[in-house]
Amino acid sequence: MTTAVMTASYVGDFDRCALLCESLDRFMQGQWHHYLLVEPRDVAIFKPLEGQRRTVISEADLFPRWLRSFPDPTAFGRRRLWLSPFSVPLRGWHAQQIRRLALARHIDAEMLLSIDSDVVMVRAFDPSSMWSDGRMQMYRIDAGISETMSEHHAWLAHAGQLLGLPATVTPAHDYINTFIGWRVDTARALLDHIEATTGRNWVRAVVSSRAISECTIYGRFADEILEGAGHAPSGKSLCHMLWFRHTYPETLEGLEQFIHAIEPDQVAVGVQSFVQHPIAEIRRLAFSVAP
Repeated sequence: MTTAVMTASYVGDFDRCALLCESLDRFMQGQWHHYLLVEPRDVAIFKPLEGQRRTVISEADLFPRWLRSFPDPTAFGRRRLWLSPFSVPLRGWHAQQIRRLALARHIDAEMLLSIDSDVVMVRAFDPSSMWSDGRMQMYRIDAGISETMSEHHAWLAHAGQLLGLPATVTPAHDYINTFIGWRVDTARALLDHIEATTGRNWVRAVVSSRAISECTIYGRFADEILEGAGHAPSGKSLCHMLWFRHTYPETLEGLEQFIHAIEPDQVAVGVQSFVQHPIAEIRRLAFSVAP
């Protein structure tokens, strides 16, 4: 099975992305190629990371011409806005999700493996292990979204609008993770389905709301439109993730506690960029994880 590993990133995460690339080259096995998806102004910065198994792709080659990024005047150019005639201003995390969805129509592979910039692989892993009898392992926490998770419900509702499904679903499953696989044929069918359902270009349809969760859109399509065909839901996360600053002390000892809590069948760790741990310490401790 061939795998297109995709990472949507930006200049502020370059050092973390470089560490991810180093870890992929060290631990990723099988037939894979890594695509770094960045905005046009960041292409030259990320080009040094290219190699035999890595390609930098500009979002200009993925997006329609009417969706482009500009400096945010309210942030003195430190942040970016994505503007179009068909949406309110979008932020970088919206653009990154659209890049990942768009890649399905631009690559030749069986699986898209989405890995965030702040992830580090720590053990050998072949993505072909995510396939069994023609079905691909799909991350899903059954009934993982409670009534109080308002943002998740907004994501569910927008996904429903795009797919021609009800806004709410019971029980509400959680499909969001930093290390997940999508079938390429399913991702392409998803984009076709959005266009058929909405009568619009899929990007225009997706950006009609800022409540975008590409994982939720894919998950609801696979489960509720395809009725699970070709997928094997699993609540097992391949990445041990540190989501919040308060979970462990923001000290070397706290980072060690987090790293050592990795499960035996997890192959990566991730530390959110806003958690204050030096990248050098993350690298040293992550690469010390036992095989």
